[in-house]
Amino acid sequence: MHSKYFQLQLSTSAGISLHDVTPQIRDCLADSGIGNGFVTVTSRHTTTALTINENEARLLEDVKAFFTRLVPPGDEYLHNDIQLRDCPPDEPENAHSHLVAMLLGSSEVVPVSEGRLVLGQYQSVLLVELDGPRERTVAVQVVGE
Repeated sequence: MHSKYFQLQLSTSAGISLHDVTPQIRDCLADSGIGNGFVTVTSRHTTTALTINENEARLLEDVKAFFTRLVPPGDEYLHNDIQLRDCPPDEPENAHSHLVAMLLGSSEVVPVSEGRLVLGQYQSVLLVELDGPRERTVAVQVVGE
């Protein structure tokens, strides 16, 4: 069993945005030399998430609108009461971003067979930015033979 670790660096867009990281993960897999096993992809941030879904522009707009309705940024959250927290005064009011990230999760595991990611025809690995714009890091661990 072999393992190879990679880090992806991304610059994200303002607010909520979704970024297809599948091509970069395929590059990591190719560089790993591993033909059969799995890839674990993990966000290293508390206001981003990872999911597998279709990378279609109108669906992505629906997803952003859904997240905003589900956890409205303008609602009152204890995390956003900066005066009562031990944090810098310029700390963003981003409780809604943390909450959506918790619902989605911070990692995905994709099987690898014959040197290829095992994804369906319309599936992509998407980094979900919930508090952009920011510089983000995604960890990619390829494990197998």
